[in-house]
Amino acid sequence: MALSILLGLLLFSTSASAECTREFLIGATDTYVTAQAQGSSSDVAGLAASNVTYTENEKPMAITEGVLTESIKIDHNRSIHDTANCATFTEIIAASNPHQYVIGTRIIFNSENKISLMESIVTDAGDWAFNATGYLYWDSLENWDPIPEDRRDTREVIQAAGDAYFERFKNESVVVPFGVPCSRLEGGASTAPLNMTGDSCTLAGLPSTLVVTNRRYVVDEVLGVVDIYLGFPGLDRSQGQAPMPDSHMFRVESGKIRYIHTVSSCVEAGCGFNGTIPTSRIRRLQHF
Repeated sequence: MALSILLGLLLFSTSASAECTREFLIGATDTYVTAQAQGSSSDVAGLAASNVTYTENEKPMAITEGVLTESIKIDHNRSIHDTANCATFTEIIAASNPHQYVIGTRIIFNSENKISLMESIVTDAGDWAFNATGYLYWDSLENWDPIPEDRRDTREVIQAAGDAYFERFKNESVVVPFGVPCSRLEGGASTAPLNMTGDSCTLAGLPSTLVVTNRRYVVDEVLGVVDIYLGFPGLDRSQGQAPMPDSHMFRVESGKIRYIHTVSSCVEAGCGFNGTIPTSRIRRLQHF
């Protein structure tokens, strides 16, 4: 009897310590964005577990050595919060910063609400379709407001929409639930001009023989968003079929994809479509 009570208390203690509220996650992403604006990496390091893993473009480093040490003028930020997985994703657009960036950061918290994993895709000039000014402009025309509670999709429906998109990459028979309208924003280039009131996502086309790798998810039912981190083979022609760090964020409304935002890093400036790397370009390169 005593053993049963003890086990019950232990289970309760474990579940209580693992509780992850939306308020906690919002506070954490607020801290992250403020720290990036101030270049105060120590503020984020203070939220991290002692054994935290931090990467930029899949290159491991210390939090206090990366882009968080730079004070960046942030023109826009958006965060999603996943209480089921105690995870967040934050999109940062720095178009008016002297060094332009678009950054996507995925954070995972452990049972003690400490950062156990933090993955940033840090893109700048020379990365896939990079144009921070364009990213900011097209984003400003979109509506990512919370979805009314009675119209929210389940996390399963939201994730399935994003998964269908990537399943279509390797199988043309897969039907992707694109909404009308639908637009995709890649690095700063939007498909919207193909059809401002219709489905420009279909018009832009998709691969048919490509298999992405290592999908990792952050799902926010309140905003109707799933972000999928993955490896994107062939994105950088200079690296052959080596998967490049990539994030696709999907806004899903009534089961249909409304917006797609991508952040994709390359090893070589121009992603292998040209043979030059500007000497002024400071890169944080991953190694394959």
